[in-house]
Amino acid sequence: MSATLVGNKAPRFTLEGVCNKEFKSYTLPHGDGKWTILIFYPLDFTFVCPTEIIAFSEATAKFRQLGAELYGISVDSKFSHLAWTDTPRDRGGVGEIAYPLLADLNKEVATMFGALTPAGVALRALFIIDDEGVIQHATINNLSVGRKVEETMRLLQAYQYTKSHAGEVCPAQWEPGKETMKANPTGLKDYARKVHA
Repeated sequence: MSATLVGNKAPRFTLEGVCNKEFKSYTLPHGDGKWTILIFYPLDFTFVCPTEIIAFSEATAKFRQLGAELYGISVDSKFSHLAWTDTPRDRGGVGEIAYPLLADLNKEVATMFGALTPAGVALRALFIIDDEGVIQHATINNLSVGRKVEETMRLLQAYQYTKSHAGEVCPAQWEPGKETMKANPTGLKDYARKVHA
């Protein structure tokens, strides 16, 4: 189901969450000039999950500089999220996290995004939603492998570039500052001459 969401408006939802040790309600996606990155993960107090949550937290300022807000989502309660953020990192917790962790206790949001397993936890799904609420990117990892923050940032920058440069596309391995191409046969030839000469 998540693949069919790409290119369409993201489902809108409201969840309770924890940020800075406070409970708050969040309605997403923004669709108001901010980009939204949803980071679904299986459960608090597990193994790969804290490594991902911490890695994204350490990059939050960079994502915000690019106009994007991060949100972690699992099927845990907001109370579990609070306990996890109250647990020091050297004891298996995540400590202070720079973005909200949302509680999808009824599993409705994970279901809407096609990220719920038959066992009732979220897969490692990631969605990049643009400033108008359209899903530009969706990936889903199985439970045993974590995601790479730098790749998420690269994808965000690529989608932001193509959105602001109509008719241009980003080829494989593209990074900011590298060559793009016009999405037509002449553009491909021009690109090929530059990079394969």
